[in-house]
Amino acid sequence: MSNPLLQAFFVGRAVAEVVNERFEVALTDALSELGKFDAEAREQLRQFTEEVTQRANRAAEAANARQTTTSSQDPVDLQANIDELRAEIALLRNELQRYRSSSV
Repeated sequence: MSNPLLQAFFVGRAVAEVVNERFEVALTDALSELGKFDAEAREQLRQFTEEVTQRANRAAEAANARQTTTSSQDPVDLQANIDELRAEIALLRNELQRYRSSSV
């Protein structure tokens, strides 16, 4: 090739082909990695959802088991429990008033 203009044309064309091929490979690799990431994220989300569902089911079963054992025991006197809680609240209010009056 004695003509430098012709040689520059072929060099430019070869450069464009190589750049185009490398860009295609890079784009293909990037899309492949994106696909892998998406698949892994979906799998992790599926596993997370499955684990949450399993734990919720176990907790519900445990609550049902406790409820059946509680209901099979002596019936709880709700009024007695309420009265005890009111007495504790009154005691705490009294102690709080004493604390406030002593720190003033």
